[in-house]
Amino acid sequence: MRLAQLHRPLTVSAAALTVLAVLTGAGVFLDDRELVGAPIWLKPFKFSVSIAVYSITIAWMLSLLDRRQRLGWWLGTISVAALTTEIVIIVGQAARGRQSHFNNQTPLDSTLYSVMGATIAIAWMCTLVLAVLLLIQRLPDRANTLAVRFGLLVGLAGMMVGFLMTLPTKAQLNLPEGEAPTIVGAHSVGVADGGAGLPLVGWSTTGGDLRAGHFIGMHALQALPLLGFTLALAAGRFARLRHDRVRARLVIVAGLAYAALTVLLTWQALRGQSIAHPDALTLATLGGLALAVAGGTGWALARPRTVVASTAVTESALSGVH
Repeated sequence: MRLAQLHRPLTVSAAALTVLAVLTGAGVFLDDRELVGAPIWLKPFKFSVSIAVYSITIAWMLSLLDRRQRLGWWLGTISVAALTTEIVIIVGQAARGRQSHFNNQTPLDSTLYSVMGATIAIAWMCTLVLAVLLLIQRLPDRANTLAVRFGLLVGLAGMMVGFLMTLPTKAQLNLPEGEAPTIVGAHSVGVADGGAGLPLVGWSTTGGDLRAGHFIGMHALQALPLLGFTLALAAGRFARLRHDRVRARLVIVAGLAYAALTVLLTWQALRGQSIAHPDALTLATLGGLALAVAGGTGWALARPRTVVASTAVTESALSGVH
């Protein structure tokens, strides 16, 4: 697929966000200010990278559309407008030394946070419509079709985990009568935001953190299509993968496992438990998931009844991802 075929506003946005990621990444080291226990430019850096990756992924997915291409163009353009608004607010609030998310301290902070919430809802709806379009369209290769569909569906679910963070915590609901909370919502569960966390991502090591399930689930958009493409490339080396049905089964197992892991991480966070300190129940559930994946992989690799010519299968699979 040629670069010119990609959605131009999304690709331009991804390029601009890459530059912004470099600048905000430098700010992490050059500006010693902190906000909610983290370098003040860390959040703008992470969001710049995340939205850049999202933008180029959606641009590629839009290129897969055989029909409704005009609708696809509008979906991409609206997403760019929404997410550009979000990142401008995040960077602007960081420059002001103010918290962008959950901030209800002043009318301006509250308004900006509400606008951010609206932009995320718009981007989610655009992704949902794209998912519907690609659910009713088949790609040349069955495994790649499943990889794109699973990626979109699990990605949408992962994005929805973010909406859980906007709900007020018990402490915020139990303020004295007449006192309005200055912060509404949190990504941590059972502990205050800004405590000890894992390097770079900052996920809490003392309580639950909804960002884990949000991050893992959202990036199914990239992980599962990449798996489909990797299996197509590996078909030239491994004879078993030359069977279209084997690759499709592997994608099904991976997609279901990825969805289950997203649910597991979200459930763990909602129980107020850190991803760094799982209890016996979480470990047992994870072990059960691992056994299910092992069994599913064995089923997926079982020799199919129908034998398909390896060259034809590989060419079809690779053409399915352009």
